[in-house]
Amino acid sequence: MKFEVTILGSNSALPTTKRFPTAQVLNVLERFFLIDCGEGTQIQMKRFRVPMSRINHILISHMHGDHIFGLIGLLSTFSLQGRKSDLHIYGHSKLERFIQFQLELLETKLDYQIFYHTIFGTEIQTLFEDDSVIVQSFPLKHGAMPCAGFLFKEKERLRTLQSDMLTFYNVPVKNRHAIKQGADFIRENGEVISNKKLTKAPPKVRSYAFCTDTAYLPKIAPIIEGVDLLYHEATFLKSEEKRAKKTYHSTAEQAAKIAEEANVKKLLIGHFSARFEDLKEHLKEAKDIFPNSALAEDGKKFSVELDRE
Repeated sequence: MKFEVTILGSNSALPTTKRFPTAQVLNVLERFFLIDCGEGTQIQMKRFRVPMSRINHILISHMHGDHIFGLIGLLSTFSLQGRKSDLHIYGHSKLERFIQFQLELLETKLDYQIFYHTIFGTEIQTLFEDDSVIVQSFPLKHGAMPCAGFLFKEKERLRTLQSDMLTFYNVPVKNRHAIKQGADFIRENGEVISNKKLTKAPPKVRSYAFCTDTAYLPKIAPIIEGVDLLYHEATFLKSEEKRAKKTYHSTAEQAAKIAEEANVKKLLIGHFSARFEDLKEHLKEAKDIFPNSALAEDGKKFSVELDRE
């Protein structure tokens, strides 16, 4: 029942020996989503033991190199490993041309099929949905470059049956699915057994939001309201707020303000400028406003645990 993000890269445009460009893998109930794919992503996957073959969905926030330069290498490795299963890639309409040009230039033929999904618009868009999870995109503000944030949410689970109470009230198997959905049980003598006596509330749904490469954008707060875990870029410190505004990035303080406004449970800050070797000031700046903040450092895993009502 994992809901866990592994940070593969936490830096911005220039990689360092300690921090790779942006990439993350989110495991939602054994569904693995790769979020952005900066240079060296597949190396980090091997280093941090991410199951590459389990990745069927790749989400690309925007078309800047530090978020896409790892793609062609990863796609080639998939082919060399004998991948046959379909791969879904979500991103700008230019992304398909970018990938196909490289494959054709290198005369590389893949033995698996890639399905491309264009995601950019002015509204929230559902990208993927099954019986357990829903993935949506929403617009960020990164100058003339279209950029998307991503929201991952579990779906509501059915209530949990209490076997001892089912036995006590002699509840037939045929009634149990309806009871899991919230129905009461009516015995042959007409007695109504309330659903609360027969079931327990399911665990609360878990959620994760990814916001990279964006100027300070308070209007996203309602979209990510109450998420368990928020990743928000913090390229600069407050002292460089003018530079952040000019380059359509955020400061650590601004990331914390978004977390506070959106009433999230925990904040991860990342996408650090290579000029900062020590990130203590970033963390302090964020914690001064939003105490439950952490650095999204390469190799770290952040889990959201199941929590019952």
